Amino acid sequence: MATPEQEQEQGGQILVCVDLSSQDVDASVALVRKACLDCGFFYLINHGIEEEEFGEIYEESRKFFDLPIEEKMKVFRNEKARGYTPFEDETLDPFKQTKGDCKEGYYIGPEASESESCLANPFHGRNQWPSPDLLPAWRETMEKYYQHALSVGRRVIRLIAQALNLDATFFEKPGLMDAPMAYIRLLHYSGEVSNPEVGIFGAGAHSDYGMITLLSTDGVPGLQGIHCEFGRHAGALEQWSFQDGEKVGLLTVLTMGKNMV
Repeated sequence: MATPEQEQEQGGQILVCVDLSSQDVDASVALVRKACLDCGFFYLINHGIEEEEFGEIYEESRKFFDLPIEEKMKVFRNEKARGYTPFEDETLDPFKQTKGDCKEGYYIGPEASESESCLANPFHGRNQWPSPDLLPAWRETMEKYYQHALSVGRRVIRLIAQALNLDATFFEKPGLMDAPMAYIRLLHYSGEVSNPEVGIFGAGAHSDYGMITLLSTDGVPGLQGIHCEFGRHAGALEQWSFQDGEKVGLLTVLTMGKNMV
């Protein structure tokens, strides 16, 4: 049973908060199971990624997105889905949107060697990186965060396995997750207010691909209107980033729900 500290009400839907440092694994597994059955979203705290590192990620992201469009287009997303995507380049809900998403982004995936990039998997390949002359710390910052986020993801997936009454290492069997196609997606929204009545969204309603999504924000509200599979609403997801007046390290985990901005 979740305690008041482990639950947060958002727009009528209770989202559980999982403490990844908890020694009570059974309780954490029960919380994850509840979240996945109820709506597919939960909060994650004490995951091991420090606020300082999040600050570095946001700062380096801002530096890139502040570059002139001519510089950003030099690393335009390639056939391996790595690199920059401009504003309105993606349309996540084409049936309801009258123009593309009001966001720009940058995709970073697992780094493959030259030989691996020739494999049959269309997403194996090399990452693209901004010029180190412009952003000297960018690649190192992103690669460090990638490994830390991947480690957190593996720990969460262990809890998900146990919530499914499987062994904790079930998804670590050879051929399952030994080379996951995990991506960092840096996103920058234009600030244009979504207007569903005329088909304008920061990001159209969608279900994420893959197994889980770990979502971190810089504190600027934006992710709203979370629609659960069973017709319930989880509301705005950023409000739990402050606890007793202090900012806490928070990741939102999306498993089965649908989201839009």
